[in-house]
This record gives sequence, structure tokens and C-alpha cells, in this order.
Amino acid sequence: MGRAFVYVILGGGVGAGYAALEFVKKGVSHGELCIISDEPVAPYERPALSKGFLLPEAPARLPSFHTCVGANEERLTPKWYKENGIELVLGTGVKSADVKRKTLLTTTGETISYKILIVATGARALKLEEFGVSGSDAQNVCYLRNIADANRLVNAVQSSPGGNAVVIGGGYIGMECAASLVINKINVTMVFPEAHCMARLFTPKIASYYEEYYKSRGVNFVKGTVLSSFDFDSDGKVTAVNLRDGRKISVDMVVVGIGIRPNTGLFEGQLTLEKGGIKVNGKLQSSNSSVYAIGDVAAFPVKAFGETRRLEHVDSARQSARYVVAAIMEPGKTEEFDYLPFFYSRVFTLSWQFYGDNIGEVVYFGDFSGSTFGAYWVNKGHLVGAFLEGGTKEEYEAVAKATRFRPAIEDLTELERQGLTFAVTVSQKQLLSPPQIQVTSSTDLVLEKPLYAWHATAGVILAASVAAFAYYYGKKRRRW
Repeated sequence: MGRAFVYVILGGGVGAGYAALEFVKKGVSHGELCIISDEPVAPYERPALSKGFLLPEAPARLPSFHTCVGANEERLTPKWYKENGIELVLGTGVKSADVKRKTLLTTTGETISYKILIVATGARALKLEEFGVSGSDAQNVCYLRNIADANRLVNAVQSSPGGNAVVIGGGYIGMECAASLVINKINVTMVFPEAHCMARLFTPKIASYYEEYYKSRGVNFVKGTVLSSFDFDSDGKVTAVNLRDGRKISVDMVVVGIGIRPNTGLFEGQLTLEKGGIKVNGKLQSSNSSVYAIGDVAAFPVKAFGETRRLEHVDSARQSARYVVAAIMEPGKTEEFDYLPFFYSRVFTLSWQFYGDNIGEVVYFGDFSGSTFGAYWVNKGHLVGAFLEGGTKEEYEAVAKATRFRPAIEDLTELERQGLTFAVTVSQKQLLSPPQIQVTSSTDLVLEKPLYAWHATAGVILAASVAAFAYYYGKKRRRW
């Protein structure tokens, strides 16, 4: 037996939910779209698992964080899918895929055929066993990738009030889970092999700020070493972690966040793979024209970098999901995907955002002893990346616009002096006209070769805008 659909989304994560909403906006007919997911629930906002879900008071629970509430859009409950004629095949995996025949064989033995397939299979958490350490099945060893993992972690926290936890890994999951554990009054030690936390993104100076803040909240850091083995009690629970440098740490629970691996297994030998994911073109289309890929599993051309990359962040999943539906349903009206890489996190009372690329020379600005600071990355004479902690909504937007504009930078000292004001000024000028912008040794930004006759008027407006911002910036700013 089998069923046939025009569109099938394989995977039930963030990307599936955002794509479903976009399909409905584009007028998909009832019965044309199917979502297949091995999770038993409709698509939800995965970032909630390391934040609101773990809170000790009024924790987030479904249906409160179904997609697409993460982007302040409609919340897609199971009822919504039914009302819009979208078939949800939940709690069901796919055993095999045949992209030539355009069929999927599910774990229940059903064959589902499609005309267009969107692969949104995301990634799985890397297991300790892949690094030669056994014990992942112990009751108090936790990962965090789905709701089942989150429930397991909550149970471990509730069974160890005031206990000791070791967090293995210093990336996103490690940092966010460590913060949530502290809020639950768990004593936390973080262990990772790098010299500082968030090593793929943070510079040592930026990382130091967050590490010092975490230390002030009671978190202990053990850097430059890795887990080598566990000690267990007679019930099979982990009682201690043994590190390669010889240290032993007693624990009540362990959280593992050592990276992810894209779920590409169904398509190996059938689609072109690159950077660990499914290689797609500027329309997010794979080497088979009927198959598209989005989110963590997609390796796509990033125009800002001029190369193919795979981006592991929820914003990339959301934006690629929205885009791919337009590319499929309105191909003649859709330009190639032009995504500015964007990463963010919120822990404790801290909130940071990063745009672009972290290559080249770094220019810091702001007060690293306070609550608002940031950095620019300048490569080959142009601004290519920007980071901001503690900004307002308007400031984050300005940083994003400035990074996308990639203004020419001649004087790094002047860029440092202007700091956040530079991004705000560039974003204002970008709204007025699209000229070349440079940072010179003078105190003002200058426009080269204005393109409009009214540039003098624009300059007056800009001056007023900058003056207004200077006044605003000196006032106490709200957090976003």
C-alpha cells in the first residue's frame, strides 16, 4: 500500500514547520503536502528545549512552542495542519529513499511517493561512543536534541536537587544547558578540550567575558582536556567522570553536547554530498532536480562568502524553509537564496547576536566590564562580520544591515573609536542611498561618488539621525 503527494517534507523539525506555513501562504491545496517525522509531535521550536523547557518555574511545554512562534508568527498546532489539509505522519521513520523513483519507504512498511521532496532531516547529536567512551545509556547521562532528550534531562535535574553536574562540551548546548542547570540550583562543571568556550565563534577576549560571568554564577571550567571514562554504581548510574588529564569529578548527572552530524544516510550514493551535508544550488535544489534540502543538512552557496557552507543554527533553518517554498512554487519570481549568516544565544540575563563571518582582523568596541560591547571583523579591507552583546532591537538591526552592506574599511583605529555608532550610521546611509562607504581617519564617515542629486538633503537628514541616536544612546536603553 502507499500514498502519493505533490510535496513531501522529510523531517519534523523547525524547518518543516516554517515550510508548512509558507506552503499555506502560497496556496497549497488540501491533500498535496505531507510531513514525515520520527518524532511523535508536530514541528516545534527546538531552541526552547535548552531554555524555557528547563526552567524550574513555569517551564515551557507544548503546545506553547510549536512553530512558528519563534518568529512571532502563527502557532501551528496539530489542529492547524488538519484544517489546512496537511498530512502529518508522526512517530514514523523512513527506512529507505529512492530519488529516481521518487519514493520513500517508511518503518511501518508504507510507500510514500512525491513529485517534490524537501529534505529537512536536520542532524543528530554525536554520541560519546563515537569517541571511544561508553555509558550514553546510563540513566543520568543526557543529550539534548529533541523533546524526549529534554524530558530525560528534566527528570535528571529533579532527581538531583542541589546536586553536581558535569557538562561535556563548550559550545551552544554546553553553554545554554549549563546556564539552565545553574538556574535549577545545580552545581556545574564544564569540561571541553578547547582553550575557551564557543571556540568556533568567540575570540579569546569575547569568551573571557562569558566565562567570567559564568564563574560569578558558580560554574567551574576545566579546559584543555576531555572525558576518558565513567565510574558507575551498582544500579548503572554514573557516579564520577574521569578526565584524560587524570582528574576525577563526582557527579549526580552528566550533560553531553559535543556536536552534531547531519542526517544524510538515506541519500548517500544518490545525491551529491559536501561539507557533511547535501549539496544544493542557489535555489536549494540538490543534484536531483526533484529534491531540495534546508536547515542543518543543507550545504548551500553563501553569497557573502563566495563559497558553499553548512550552517548549524535555527535562523538558517527558518529562512531556508521560507525560501525553498517560494523557489518551488514561484521559480520564475525567485532570486537565488541570499542569506547573511546569523547566530544568537540568550543565557542568564545575557543576549548576543553575530552576523557574517569571523575571519580577518578583529576590532573591539564598547565596555567589556559592563553590559554592552561588541566586535567587528575586517577582511581584505571590508567589514565581513559583527558581534554585539546587550544591544537593543534597533542596534542589532543596524549591525545586521552594516554587515550585509560590507562597507570598505581603511582605518581600524577610527572604526574602534566609532564603535557601535559606525554600524548605526552605515545602516542609516544604506536606507538613504547605496553609495560606497569608507572609514577614514577623520571623525565622520564620507560618501564617495553620491548617486543621487539630492545627496545634500540626505546628508542633512543623516546628520539629524546621528544626533538623535547620540542622544538616545546616552540614555538608559531597554533590553530586547
